[in-house]
Amino acid sequence: YIWDYYKLPIVILCIFLYIIGYSLYGHFTHKENVLYTALVNVSASESLTRQLSTDFLDSLDADTSKETMQLYAGLYLTDDEANPYHEYTYASRMKILAAIDSEQLDVVLMNKEAFDAFSQNGYLCDLDKLLTASDSHLYEVLKPYLVTNTTILEDNSIDLQFDSSIPYQAVTEEYTMGLDMSQAGLIHQAGFEDVVYLGIIENSTHKDTAVKYIQYLFSE
Repeated sequence: YIWDYYKLPIVILCIFLYIIGYSLYGHFTHKENVLYTALVNVSASESLTRQLSTDFLDSLDADTSKETMQLYAGLYLTDDEANPYHEYTYASRMKILAAIDSEQLDVVLMNKEAFDAFSQNGYLCDLDKLLTASDSHLYEVLKPYLVTNTTILEDNSIDLQFDSSIPYQAVTEEYTMGLDMSQAGLIHQAGFEDVVYLGIIENSTHKDTAVKYIQYLFSE
């Protein structure tokens, strides 16, 4: 009798209770991301991946029941059509742009090709300014490893699409955008053949933690 006459209210009540329960579960199990890091054109072993993520959280004495860290892997950027990873470039670029736009990317570990791409698009912050303001002693220690690169402020690439006879022109700016990680403990031990660079995203909301990440990488 109750089901026949109160079927709709009961269904609505069940849906309402489910939504409330799901919301409460999400609230109490939610973890705050203390840092978003990406490996671009760089592959890491299982042990190095752990060292670059969970071990860093341990070094912060983070409460892992409430705090976590995101490490994006398998991202590739290249303009070389002969590169075996070229087919993944578009998907990787979209994922990177989405992460930057949503302020969910703070630190990038990358090869020279990716470093140039991030630099040219103006995604990387000025490490001279950041490190000087955050930790002047650390800045002095890292000076030998700081690397400058060029960002393109304005160019005529769109015009070239319509008239290839026009010479390419660009307004650029050069500043310190990256760190050569060759001598950083964990990266050095991993034995990469090519130089791995570290950059911090300009709109990062975790720059203080990013600086601690650099300290952690060089202290191992």
